[in-house]
Amino acid sequence: MRVGSFVLAAQFPGQGQGEALHRAVRSAEVAEEAGLDSVWLAEHHFVPYGTCPSAVTLAALLLGRTRRLRVGTAVSVLPTAHPVALGEQAALLHVTSGGRFSLGVGRGGPWVDLEVFGTGLRAYEEGFPESLDLLVRWLRESTVSASGERFTFREVPVVPRPSEALTEVAGPEVVVACTSPASVRLAAERGLPMLLGMHVGDEEKAEMVALWQRCAREAGRPADEVRGAAHVSAGVCQIADRRTDAVETLTKAMPGWLRQGLDAHVTVDGRSRRMRDPLAYTELLCGLHPVGTPRLCADRLAATSERTGISRFALLVEGSGDLAATEENVRRLGAEVLPHLG
Repeated sequence: MRVGSFVLAAQFPGQGQGEALHRAVRSAEVAEEAGLDSVWLAEHHFVPYGTCPSAVTLAALLLGRTRRLRVGTAVSVLPTAHPVALGEQAALLHVTSGGRFSLGVGRGGPWVDLEVFGTGLRAYEEGFPESLDLLVRWLRESTVSASGERFTFREVPVVPRPSEALTEVAGPEVVVACTSPASVRLAAERGLPMLLGMHVGDEEKAEMVALWQRCAREAGRPADEVRGAAHVSAGVCQIADRRTDAVETLTKAMPGWLRQGLDAHVTVDGRSRRMRDPLAYTELLCGLHPVGTPRLCADRLAATSERTGISRFALLVEGSGDLAATEENVRRLGAEVLPHLG
């Protein structure tokens, strides 16, 4: 089992953006010290929900500050990026880090980001498959050309080529954030592992893994690839000597962050959107994920792995909103939870 942290660089009420980013960087450094496997970095624009606008840029910083930790994006938002530009950045990080970089990508949402970056709503609603295929080709081939609806260009060489790196794999792994059967099928047909969100429970995640396996087999993916797909489960982790204390920490801090962060999202076309109740959502997350004593947290992770077949985790550890408390949470995860997992 491989356990890592999920870093949003969340800006809690009363905090500055620099404070949120400093906590994000520091929590990643402590994750390596504590023996965690990885850190996964979120990307958001124009909202305090997350203050990191470029997960791949923050990944570059953290890869330079660490020696063992795997660093991934969760996710780089593909509809607002050119897949070749993102592919070049991913290849660069893969080569220079010795293969420690993972590229997670997703559709994002119908936000004003699409207007600001000039890609438009169609890139979100229809263009994700074309962008994903072009990105994967860039990371796996030596030369690439394109003749699609959104991207058309002559054949050009891939520089740097990830396959020439002295690493264990030919190129950086690509993980796809999946929230619907359509996105599960999209990832499965390409043999790409999934990143499953923290709002989803074990039963639904197990169903998505089963759907992925079925679609991958139907698409003719190799049997060993289907069996060995390294899906990632996102969740929340808060450790305390008593479960009630861990729940209280999150229910005091997270609703304020969720309220101001989610409310700040603006749709590009004025469509209505329904916000989750922040307190109810926090309580849901506490019920779904490892929140409580070290033994309870270990048991919860083991149960999720057994029910879903997923062995990689990306756990939000900054739910207290406090730097010192976040560092302690990460250290306890490494020292008191991981030993129970083997």
